[in-house]
Amino acid sequence: MKHQEKPPEENLTELIEFVLLDFAEVPHLQWLLFGFFLVIYIIIVMSNGLIFLITKLDPALQTPMYFFLGNFSFLEICYVSVSLPRMLMNLWTQRRTISLVACATQMCCILVLGATECFLLAVMAYDRYMAICKPLHYPLVMNHKVCIQLVAGSWISGIPVQIGQTFQIFSLPFCGSNLIDHFFCDIPPILMLACGDTFVNEMMVYLAAVLIVMVPFLLILISYGKIISTVLKLPSATSQARAFSTCSSHLMVVALFFGSAIITYLRPKTSPSAGIDKVLSLFYTIVTPLFNPLIYSLRNKEVIKALRKLHGNLITGNVKML
Repeated sequence: MKHQEKPPEENLTELIEFVLLDFAEVPHLQWLLFGFFLVIYIIIVMSNGLIFLITKLDPALQTPMYFFLGNFSFLEICYVSVSLPRMLMNLWTQRRTISLVACATQMCCILVLGATECFLLAVMAYDRYMAICKPLHYPLVMNHKVCIQLVAGSWISGIPVQIGQTFQIFSLPFCGSNLIDHFFCDIPPILMLACGDTFVNEMMVYLAAVLIVMVPFLLILISYGKIISTVLKLPSATSQARAFSTCSSHLMVVALFFGSAIITYLRPKTSPSAGIDKVLSLFYTIVTPLFNPLIYSLRNKEVIKALRKLHGNLITGNVKML
């Protein structure tokens, strides 16, 4: 990765704030972009909020799969709320500065929530594996206590690593340009602003990405390998279709999130790629949270039924579904 050469000591001025360029290259589209992303943010919060609500209120959705889905929807709201409101404020005010502390905080939150999403998607794959491959053991193994422990572990596991990684990156000297060609404080554009040698930091980023992104991704692949093997042994095509239908939504979300995240953090940084990084970041920070409720609601009859039930209760003034 190319970074700024460290200037002589007498010319070194420590940066105390950065400038997030986001979409500054298209000044004539700022208000259009503000309206577009505001609508997207509202849709993400409301749709994921609805999924979270029905998984808590509808008695038919009190199963491990929907318990994890509700937590995943809540996570998506948190994830998008770390980056989009700041971008909307920048587009509205045209003041794109962000303090070093605020930038470090934003990066740490995005990394922690991103790690949580990786682990939670792996947990959801394990849930499907147990339900399809070991149905007799499923109620015993995936009891409520175990589900809570798996979700808590997903939320907590990435915190120490990502706090340490953020501290390490922001302990680097920053000098010269303070322009971040991105719409939030992400690792690749921040490292490009660091002075001197960042080789150790880049290796730590790759190591963390392998542990937090690739290990859950491989566990998901192993789980689905066993699921496919089991499903293909089922006697009827109807049984196979029913089993695959419970996994297809999860697989779509996995492909969207892990595909863009792996390319962003694990591809060789041989040339400037700010534009590619921004597009890929849009996928795992905005597109995935946007399509998550759509994917699960359109492809899941129980979710559709629960949404219709909630809609009917809201019309009659009775929102208590239990």
